[in-house]
Amino acid sequence: MDDSLTKQRHSLAHLLAAAVKELYPEALPSIGPAIDNGFYYDFDNLKEPDLAKLETTMRKLLINWTAFSGQEVDAAEAKKLFANNPYKLELIDEIETKGEKITLYTSGEFTDLCRGGHSDNLSNIDPESFRLERLAGAYWRGDEKNKMLTRIYGLAFNSQQELTDYLTMREEAEKRDHRKLGKEMDLFTFSDLVGGGLPLWTPTGTLLRDLLDGFVWSLRSMRDYERVDIPHLAKKELYETSGHWDKFKDELFKINTREGHLFVLKPMNCPHHTQIYDRKGWSYRELPQRYATTTKVYRDEQSGELSGLTRVRAITQDDAHVFCRQTQVKEEMTKIWDIIMEFYGVFGFKLSPRLSLHDPTNMESYLGSADTWRQSEQELRELVTEKGFTAPEAVGEAAFYGPKIDFMSSDSLGRTWQVATIQLDMNMPERFDLTCTNEEGKKERIVMIHAAIMGSIERFLAVLIEHLGGQFPLWLSPKQIAVLPVANNHQSYADEVATKLKLENVRVEMLPADDTLGKRIREVKTKKYPYFIVIGDKEKDSATFTLESRSGDKAVLSLPDLLTKLTTEIKNRV
Repeated sequence: MDDSLTKQRHSLAHLLAAAVKELYPEALPSIGPAIDNGFYYDFDNLKEPDLAKLETTMRKLLINWTAFSGQEVDAAEAKKLFANNPYKLELIDEIETKGEKITLYTSGEFTDLCRGGHSDNLSNIDPESFRLERLAGAYWRGDEKNKMLTRIYGLAFNSQQELTDYLTMREEAEKRDHRKLGKEMDLFTFSDLVGGGLPLWTPTGTLLRDLLDGFVWSLRSMRDYERVDIPHLAKKELYETSGHWDKFKDELFKINTREGHLFVLKPMNCPHHTQIYDRKGWSYRELPQRYATTTKVYRDEQSGELSGLTRVRAITQDDAHVFCRQTQVKEEMTKIWDIIMEFYGVFGFKLSPRLSLHDPTNMESYLGSADTWRQSEQELRELVTEKGFTAPEAVGEAAFYGPKIDFMSSDSLGRTWQVATIQLDMNMPERFDLTCTNEEGKKERIVMIHAAIMGSIERFLAVLIEHLGGQFPLWLSPKQIAVLPVANNHQSYADEVATKLKLENVRVEMLPADDTLGKRIREVKTKKYPYFIVIGDKEKDSATFTLESRSGDKAVLSLPDLLTKLTTEIKNRV
């Protein structure tokens, strides 16, 4: 985020609090940070505020706000100023306990407890560049045991035009929301009886998932990956050995058996794969071993964090792990890189790498030694350079067992997503004592590479649905062409045409003349079929068809030409 814009948003949060105090003197301000698209401020004793009036008051106050002046005070002075505000008093006690400075910042006639970080010149803020957006409830300090406060959200950008552009993008994003389109296209559903965060996939949605997984597997199989299969649970001891138990034990689903054993619904697949590798001794000649499986993992996400397909409790991963020698790492990671680029390129995603590295000042959060981490991270840097990219480095963003290359992409609305990853792991082979026998007949520690192309199929589909607006390419569309007989007397010929299409493995949806033609065409467009044909007397007599695409393009084709066009597009993943 632009630092100057962050400061501007933080300044506007103060301005909001000042406007609230002017219109609602009994309200108690608590905290108000900058966020990705603006700011918010939480208040107690504030019910049903008028956002329009608050916005007007903010603009009126802004005229006389030129800069913030700060002063350092002691706890007693700060508590005197905020004597009637228990939220500020709690913050003052916390700051004092930590031995940090207590600072107050004033602009206009409003003073707030704050660490700083404001615009130097508030007169540069465009009064039309911000808007109060909505109200929400928020527990104090995010703890549901605390009192519910009123949160006011505001949007803020550098200019009125940027704000307008954001609102336009958001309106389009709402139209493309995967939850909305998923329902309209009948891809998935949720059930209160099954539970939140546990999506149920319809036949149409299941086919979509299988087609995507099949594409990934076709790319892997060309590079000599082998499929494996693993159970959905394991003993606690597996995750104690891997290190996941200490790191994530509060986020795992646990099962107690009748015999008193503790099992865990697997939160990740890599520990299972280590045990497949460890089933026998390996010669260096037999490496790399490349295992792939598409399977679910389970994580005990909090109910308030669940969101459509982007945050779920049952996560399907197209997961693969490569067990290789250190000298083979670069070649194996290059193969994974190429798979990722080919897969995402088909959908029009342009990827850029980001290096997620460990934080050397916080080594207790990671497995392994500092030397191991430095060696691993250098391998990733060299790969990025060899591929002709430069990558920003995100310190502290590594997995606890190894660094990774995160592939970032912007979708059709300009939103940035982290999609695929390549993770280099020298720690788990150490913890599980994974080796091969080298040329000298000695045991040699191997290296493990983690690679999920889609990562989570659920999250990837959410991103893809919104990126494409639900308009899947022909090869991926669960139904590729709809056939619409004009009337019942055209049904028999329409069935003949549909059968010939199906014999060429084209996925056909027949919409018989039970409804009006107009209503059926609307259904075709709502479900975003790539193509449709209408069959009436003219088509029956001439044996030609007007193929219409969802974009409105039309072409008159004979049946052989129609078959050739569709099968060629499907084969080439146009």
